[in-house]
Amino acid sequence: MSEENTTYERLINWLDENDARYELIDHQPEGKTDVVSGYRGHPVEQAAKCIIVMMKLTKKTKRYVLAVVPGNKRVDLSALKGLYGGIYAGFVENATAESLAGSVSGTVLPFAFNGEVELLVDPGMLKHEYIYFNAARLDRSLRLHSDDYERLAAPRVESIAEDEPSHVSEHGGADRQA
Repeated sequence: MSEENTTYERLINWLDENDARYELIDHQPEGKTDVVSGYRGHPVEQAAKCIIVMMKLTKKTKRYVLAVVPGNKRVDLSALKGLYGGIYAGFVENATAESLAGSVSGTVLPFAFNGEVELLVDPGMLKHEYIYFNAARLDRSLRLHSDDYERLAAPRVESIAEDEPSHVSEHGGADRQA
């Protein structure tokens, strides 16, 4: 069984054991927040965009943060630096993110199952009745009641989201947080 499937099974078992109210949604394989939100049929701001950030607190001390923001926003790295008193905040490489999350890029869960990662959630994620996210798989998502998410994840809640830029990058590509 792949690590991705192990993470998926762990998630489903954990949600069931904790009486979470959720629904599974099968769809075309996709990891981009805006595209998969369309497949799932909900506004993109209800999607959990999950990004692992490496914070350098000193030259020799670092911490990993799982930043969860609404799908129509992006992670505000300056806000993260300020919250942690860090000297640097940046997105981790895909291989590091996948190792820490136990799933492939585009399927990072909004839960910190890895003790090396601290969960930080923007309050905008908790204002809707449901949150949506890929369930550690590109072809299956979850619709989870927000109050169950907050109860189970027990996240630190801080304002860490900022608006997406209204232009395409100079290279014509999408933002890395997609």
